[in-house]
Amino acid sequence: MVEILFIKTSSLGDVVHQMPALTDAQKHRPDARFTWAVEEAYAPLLRMHEASPAVVAVGTRRWRQSFINPATWDEARSFAEKLRTRKYDVIIDTQGLIKSAVIARIAQGRRHGYDRNSIREPAASRLYNVRHAVSRDLHAIERNRRLTGLALGYEPSGEPDYGLNRTRIASPGERYCLFLHATARPEKEWSENNWVGLGRALVDVGCRIVLPWGQPGERERSERLAASLPGSEVPERKGLDDVARMIAGATFVVGVDTGLVHLAAAMKVPLVAIFVGSEPGLTGPVGSGRMKILGGKNEPPSVAAAAEAVRDVLRT
Repeated sequence: MVEILFIKTSSLGDVVHQMPALTDAQKHRPDARFTWAVEEAYAPLLRMHEASPAVVAVGTRRWRQSFINPATWDEARSFAEKLRTRKYDVIIDTQGLIKSAVIARIAQGRRHGYDRNSIREPAASRLYNVRHAVSRDLHAIERNRRLTGLALGYEPSGEPDYGLNRTRIASPGERYCLFLHATARPEKEWSENNWVGLGRALVDVGCRIVLPWGQPGERERSERLAASLPGSEVPERKGLDDVARMIAGATFVVGVDTGLVHLAAAMKVPLVAIFVGSEPGLTGPVGSGRMKILGGKNEPPSVAAAAEAVRDVLRT
């Protein structure tokens, strides 16, 4: 059996963008067994992919916070040992960073990655055995698919398939919609007044608004929004697998530029994506479900435009 290792450690949106490449590889290389090195927080999501890759979880984000702690170094050595227990026929680093190239170097096998003109951190390309040219003008999903195809000897085609079955993932329950207002970058936030205005404008849609959160500050924001939107709900903090089920079961999702929005697109949940501090062209959500993308860098959409977009995706 052919052993293939993918390296795409983070962030959530990047991991979701790599999933179609795994689906392609499973289709073109049915003789292969797949492993994926990923940040520990995102490991539950990979186990939902229909290819069921083996997962080697890495904790680099957590390790950076306790770099001098001996326990951190013990964990890092344990990760390296686990990664090296298997000899890989092909190692594919679609992350294109020095940290991911180092992980590829630790693993045993022939390493593929972007060439220095195609990669985010050119020094990383020195650590690959085989370097491939893939235009940086392409969307991230297409770049991942092309690099993977070049490494495995096929040309990807067709619409991206994320390998996530919404019906299988969703938890059964009542009708609700999600407002994904939280983002790690303040410049990507849509104002609280806009979220409240949108919630009030959608009374006629007839579903309960749910306001998930991940960090304490995001919870406070969810609670402020809920106080202005009667009947809305702020759930307890959930792990990524439970959040994925919540997204899969939603009637529709409205969200800013965040990894969870890409996950909604991947599962074909009706979606309105709001861009405020970034452009959707190269990293925006891509999927075959009902979707509207509004705004752009320094061009936030109006409440009226967002409300109409929701109605459009529900009417389609």
